[in-house]
Amino acid sequence: MYTVVTGAAGFIGANLVKALNERGVRKIIAVDNLSKADKFRNLVDCEIADYLDKNEFIERLAAGDFDGDVDAILHQGACSDTMESDGRYMMENNYRYSLALLDWCLDQEAQFLYASSAATYGGGGVFREERQHEAPLNVYGYSKFLFDQIVRQRFATADSCNSQVVGFRYFNVYGPRESHKGRMASVAFHHYHQFQSEGRVKLFEGCEGYADGEQRRDFVYVDDIARVNLHFLEHPEKSGIFNVGTGRAQTFNELAVANVNACRALAGQEALPLAELVKSGLIEYIPFPADLRGKYQNFTQADLTKLRKAGYKGEFSKVEEAVPQYVKWLNGRA
Repeated sequence: MYTVVTGAAGFIGANLVKALNERGVRKIIAVDNLSKADKFRNLVDCEIADYLDKNEFIERLAAGDFDGDVDAILHQGACSDTMESDGRYMMENNYRYSLALLDWCLDQEAQFLYASSAATYGGGGVFREERQHEAPLNVYGYSKFLFDQIVRQRFATADSCNSQVVGFRYFNVYGPRESHKGRMASVAFHHYHQFQSEGRVKLFEGCEGYADGEQRRDFVYVDDIARVNLHFLEHPEKSGIFNVGTGRAQTFNELAVANVNACRALAGQEALPLAELVKSGLIEYIPFPADLRGKYQNFTQADLTKLRKAGYKGEFSKVEEAVPQYVKWLNGRA
């Protein structure tokens, strides 16, 4: 039996392929769209049984080529660009594609684990997996929200009784294998490259009651994301839609301090506190963009109550722990 990973050459998908390999899984069908060819590098150190273009995979799935041969689909394939304005493309790529895979897995009684997003919550301040807290601000968030709604409808029918269906609402993910994402790569990624090129990290000044650099996000390391996925893969009796973050909101200042000090450590320099980094010009505050006012998430923090009730007991790394690991990985590939 095969395990299928869609979006396999992408950020989270490639990390899942690698994590599966580390657990001895080699019969993996990697599915992706390599129109952005640079993504192939994410799979160079991974072992897979086959690679299929997304369109070919959909055609062969519909033709019955994989009937009875797949025990699980880890569906990470999506357009994750929150600035994408082509709603027709977004809905076809994120919603219709996901729906086709869901229906196939329900028919085949195969496990279906898929990537949702914290973007489903929009600008609200409560991040709990409940309908009243969901109000996406862009078509990306809406595509994820709508599919979650369909999954909830399926949960209410007998069709899903024999199939595991799990949606993961990822928060601000960072870590190895995201270089191809360009401007959509994580803040941690951009901090590292900004420090390497300019010798400083730039953060937004305060706004809407937040002091300089004190806006807060739930930054979650991609290794922790992979562990959550594999936990549910090993527990096919558990279904649902779950937040996947650390459950803590950390400031952009904390993220920048961890990044700059990790870079300094590579150069044999001592760690400095925030005040010293600012005084030395290694962290700089820039005016908050006028066009982002009222559209910017100043705070995100995953409510992990439902995830913990489902039995996941794993700990999530703080930025002080994971960012230095990531910086070493980036530096080794500079």
